[in-house]
Amino acid sequence: MWRLADLIEEHADELALLEALDVGKPFTAARQGDILDTADRFRYFAGWVGKVSGQTMDHAGEHDRHAYTVREAVGVAALITAWNFPLFQAANKIGPALAAGCTVVIKPPELAPLSTIRLAQLAQKAGFPPGVINVLPGSGAVAGAALASHAGVDKVSFTGSTGTGRRILEAAGGNLKRVTLELGGKSPVILLEDADLKKAIPAVARSIFLNAGQVCSAGTRLYVAAAMEREVLSGIAAYAESLVAGDAASPSTTLGPLVSATQLDRVAAMCDRACAAGARVWTGSRRLSRRGHFFAPTVLSQVDPKQQAWTEEIFGPVLCANVLPEGGLEEIANAANEGPYGLAAYVWTSDAGRAHSLARALKAGLVVVNGGRRDASVPNGGFKQSGWGREHGLEAVASFTEVKSVVLGL
Repeated sequence: MWRLADLIEEHADELALLEALDVGKPFTAARQGDILDTADRFRYFAGWVGKVSGQTMDHAGEHDRHAYTVREAVGVAALITAWNFPLFQAANKIGPALAAGCTVVIKPPELAPLSTIRLAQLAQKAGFPPGVINVLPGSGAVAGAALASHAGVDKVSFTGSTGTGRRILEAAGGNLKRVTLELGGKSPVILLEDADLKKAIPAVARSIFLNAGQVCSAGTRLYVAAAMEREVLSGIAAYAESLVAGDAASPSTTLGPLVSATQLDRVAAMCDRACAAGARVWTGSRRLSRRGHFFAPTVLSQVDPKQQAWTEEIFGPVLCANVLPEGGLEEIANAANEGPYGLAAYVWTSDAGRAHSLARALKAGLVVVNGGRRDASVPNGGFKQSGWGREHGLEAVASFTEVKSVVLGL
């Protein structure tokens, strides 16, 4: 795993170009972010090899038995990744599975399989034995469904839409295989009146416009104090207008295209409906008149809470904003918790007490306060319909194991 991480860095330019060609992710962002993070994930999970252990149960005062647990590899793990971060997600799944002692069959996304296939070639070069890492390209409806239902598969780890996650669960029911799901999100961003706007405005903008908004944990619903609404939304709009749309392979590009014409149509339709219902456009909300599936970075306010743009995952460069609800932290948390998703939430405040109170009240698997940066050790996953289980950290490794209890009579 360490050798594979070294090879990923040695081939960083090539892998970044593959992500640019396949996903539309700007080359520079992929080179500086995805590729280095992928190598980091393999090194992190390599550190767990040899450290997965059980417990000894001490029955105080009772000397007629000895009990302990062991953690064993769950077996063959099917890994199904999404097209927005294909290489990075592959590392997030392969790394903990190998650390736990599993072998893996990974199905890369049909829209973006190239970097995963190249990763498998590098794994061969790194010296992995045959059969440890297997790649099965194909569509979700065929290859993904076959893996989810196959009796020889002991666990499925899936990243993608909530609807597909439900179908994975149904297919996995045949042999009751273990399932981890990282699904959709509609993550709230809460800007309280004491937020540091010099830091918050660019951070909120980066969160929603990264990878053209095609990020499950993107902060897509902004709640902002009424007194600072104009300053905040004007600042985010200015950031949006500074982005350079163009060829994803060009180092100067900071906004790539959406992954497909279908995705572009979906984003445009949701914005059109929101605007028709009375949303105010600060910038964007239009297709860009250039070759490719480009949609202008968009900031909307006064969005009807019943509109799809507010309640459903858009998966495009679109920020929807409304003012904070009247009342205190309880009312704010209740508003942020509305809806079926609970993947992530973001809070901006200079009051540590309010930050911790909101972090407890928000129903999300990840709460980021004041732009805190997470690494491979921080678990990631969703509440409610945003998923089951966790990736990253010890929880990820443990999810690829079964606990066996052993009790001996002495």
